[in-house]
Amino acid sequence: MNEYINLDEQNIDEEHICCAIGDPKHKSGVDKKKEWIKSKLKDGHVFRKLNARGKTFIEYEPLETSWVPINGKNYMYIYCLWVAGSFKGKGIGKELLEYAINDAKKKKMSGICTLVSLKKKPFIGDKKFFSHFGFKVVDSINDYELMALPFNNNDTPKFSDSARKMKIESRNFTIYYSNECPYVEYEVKELSDYAKEKEIKLDFVKVDSIDKAKNVPCVFNNWANFYKGKFISNTILNANALEKLLR
Repeated sequence: MNEYINLDEQNIDEEHICCAIGDPKHKSGVDKKKEWIKSKLKDGHVFRKLNARGKTFIEYEPLETSWVPINGKNYMYIYCLWVAGSFKGKGIGKELLEYAINDAKKKKMSGICTLVSLKKKPFIGDKKFFSHFGFKVVDSINDYELMALPFNNNDTPKFSDSARKMKIESRNFTIYYSNECPYVEYEVKELSDYAKEKEIKLDFVKVDSIDKAKNVPCVFNNWANFYKGKFISNTILNANALEKLLR
């Protein structure tokens, strides 16, 4: 029997949050992620993880308060479901997802949804996995798809109008980010230092409120890259990756 832990005000300071375990360079990002979780607990945010030292967790909350450009009523939104390394193939992902589905039903939600893509992308859900549990595509932008599992006949969620733009006015390399991911803080600093050294025009837009999150001009989960005014990817970049893209 697998043992799981839900983070709350009493245990969050002592418990790890799975990502970036034991990597000192990401300590600031982990601290900011924990502060972000604390601020979201009042909204019904759930971070559930295996009681083990590994990257094995699910994270979700009501769509109305979730920091994504997706609109809908009375749905849960899954930010992330991750089972990595030696924990794969043991039914843990199934147990985590079933917990979230049952939790949503207990809370009288109309359904549950998440972001996937036609081709596998980093930090985006696995379409085949969610399809297996009955999730269906209810909206799409390019090769990004919104999948939902309705519990009744109420309207399914949709991407916001702002998300469909997938472009900005600035021609500079521009990154939208939030502290929803603990890897982000270090990479923002690394990229800032790199851009200063190379005299590259690099702009950052911090998504630090629900209003900003609901109105970002692209598909967004915690990071988005724009170049020459166009959205290019949701991949979290380091200095080497940025250099390759600019080439």
